[in-house]
Amino acid sequence: MSEAVKEVPKKERPEFRNIHITELPNYRLPPQGWVSILHRISGAGLFLLMPFLLFLFDNSVKSEMTFAYFKGILGNPLVKLILLGLIWAYMQHFCAGVRHLFMDLHMGIEKDSSRQSAIVVLAVSLFLTALAGLKLFGVF
Repeated sequence: MSEAVKEVPKKERPEFRNIHITELPNYRLPPQGWVSILHRISGAGLFLLMPFLLFLFDNSVKSEMTFAYFKGILGNPLVKLILLGLIWAYMQHFCAGVRHLFMDLHMGIEKDSSRQSAIVVLAVSLFLTALAGLKLFGVF
């Protein structure tokens, strides 16, 4: 009494494997990966621009004339956009750094809580950047 076993077709599951550089546009990175990559990019950008920022700060505090000169430069909308990018880099790096500190304490290292904290980092850093941008462009 052998009955033919009816096989249910299996649903195709996505295959996760090491990817090649040509497959990057088709790869869906999780929020944790985005936070990690943006943390590295923002840290590198802040590190590379540190001498320039220190130079500007040093010159702006030398006298009232140099302060007024740099204040006039800051009135340019393109300079404000560059400064907004620096503000975003700082906010992103700071928020992701706090997240990494909590993870060093073994808090939020499970998959679900890690995903949620990554989304919170992205949202908070963008919100703080938007607030600073509104202040920078004189909305309030």
